[in-house]
Amino acid sequence: MTQLTGEQGRGVGGTNSRVAAWLAWALVVLSVVLLVGGLVLSRAASSTVADLQFGGETKSANVLADLVTLLIFSVVGAVVVSRQPRNTIGWLFCGVGVAVGLNSFAGDYAEFWLMSGFGMRSLGETAAWFSSWLWILLVSSPIFVLLLFPDGRPPSPRWRPVAWCATLGITGFSLSLALGAGPLEDFPQILNPYSVDSPIVGIVGGAAGVVAIGSMVASAVSLIVRLRRAEGEQRQQVKWLAYGGAMVVGTILVGGVITIWSVNVSIMVMNVALLGLPVFTGIAIVKHRLYDIDIVINRTLVYGTLSVTLAALYLGGVAATQAVLGAITNQEQTQLAIVASTLVIAALFNPLRQRIQAFIDRSFYRRKYDVAKTLEGFSMKLRDDTDLEALRGDLVGVVRETMQPAHVSLWLRPQTSSKGKQPP
Repeated sequence: MTQLTGEQGRGVGGTNSRVAAWLAWALVVLSVVLLVGGLVLSRAASSTVADLQFGGETKSANVLADLVTLLIFSVVGAVVVSRQPRNTIGWLFCGVGVAVGLNSFAGDYAEFWLMSGFGMRSLGETAAWFSSWLWILLVSSPIFVLLLFPDGRPPSPRWRPVAWCATLGITGFSLSLALGAGPLEDFPQILNPYSVDSPIVGIVGGAAGVVAIGSMVASAVSLIVRLRRAEGEQRQQVKWLAYGGAMVVGTILVGGVITIWSVNVSIMVMNVALLGLPVFTGIAIVKHRLYDIDIVINRTLVYGTLSVTLAALYLGGVAATQAVLGAITNQEQTQLAIVASTLVIAALFNPLRQRIQAFIDRSFYRRKYDVAKTLEGFSMKLRDDTDLEALRGDLVGVVRETMQPAHVSLWLRPQTSSKGKQPP
C-alpha cells in the first residue's frame, strides 16, 4: 500500500481544499444564476403579453427577499467550506442557497407558463409542483445546524439516530406535500400532477411532522449538552450560536407584535430575523472575533433593557404631562408634553445606563463584578497603607481571590545601593 508523506500529503490536502472551495463558490454562482433566470422569465412574459401583471411591488419585494436569503446562506456556506472543507454545515448552507434559487426559478417558470401560454404543459406543471414543497429544505435546515454545530458532527455517535430521524421526518413530510391530492398551494389553478389519492399520504405526513418536530427538540438538547461539555473555543462558539438563536426568537416575537399594525412589515421582520442563523453560525465556525461574544451579550442586555425602560418612561411621561397640562389649561399640549418628556429622557440616559450596567454585572457576570470590586478595594487600600508586610499579604490575597491560581508566591527584589551592592 502506497502512503503519502511530507509535502505529498500536504499537497493532496491543499488540492482537495481548493477544489472544495471552488465547488462551494460555484454553487453560489449557480444559486444567483437560477434566481436571475427566473426574473428574466418573468420580464420576458410581461413583455410578450401587454396586460400581464406579475405582482408589482409584492413581486419585487419577494425577489429581493429571495436574493438576500440566497446570498447570505450561500456566501456564508462558501466561506465556511473554504476554511473547513469537511464541515457539513458549510455544505448545508450552500445547499440551502441552491434550493432558494431553484425554488424561485421553478415558481417564476410556472408563472411564465401560466400567464403567457408558452412552453410545455407538463414542464410548467412540474415547475409549479416543484416550487410547492421545495421550501421545506430552507425551513428544516436549523435542525441539522443545531445538531452538527460547530464541527459538522454530532456531539457523540449516540446522537446519530437524531440525524437519521430528522432526515426521515423531513423526507416524509416533503413527500406528503408533493403527493397530496388537490390544487397546489401557490398555484390553485393547477391540480397536483403527481398526486396520490390515498389516506396513507396524510398519515405519513402527520407522522413525519411529529418525527421532524421531535428531531428539532432533540437537536436543541444536543446543543445544550455540547455547551455543558465544551471548554475554551468551542464554548465560545456555542455562545455565538445561542446568542444568534436568542436574537432570532426575540425578533420574531417583535414581528408578531408588529402584525397588529402591518402584516407585510411583520413578515419582512421575521424573514430578516431568520437570516441571523447563518450569520452567527458562520462567525462562530470561522472563529471571527470569537471571544467578543461576552461583550456583545453584555451590551445587548444593557442597551436592550435601557431602550425598553426609556421607551416606557417616554410614553408614560408624554401621557402624564398631557393629563396634567390638560387639567390645568383644559387644552391638550401635545408638543409641550413631547418636549418635556424628551428632556427628561436625555437627563436620565447616563444615570439609568450605569445603574442597569451595574445590575446586569451583578446578576449575570457576578465573578467579573466581584473581581472588579476586589481590585478597586485593593487600589484604595494601596494608597493609604505603607506597611510592606501588610501590602504583601493583601496582594497575595487579591491574586488568590481574583485569579484563583493553584499556588501563589511573591518575591521582592532586595534594594541595592548606587554602586550595585546590597546595603548592610
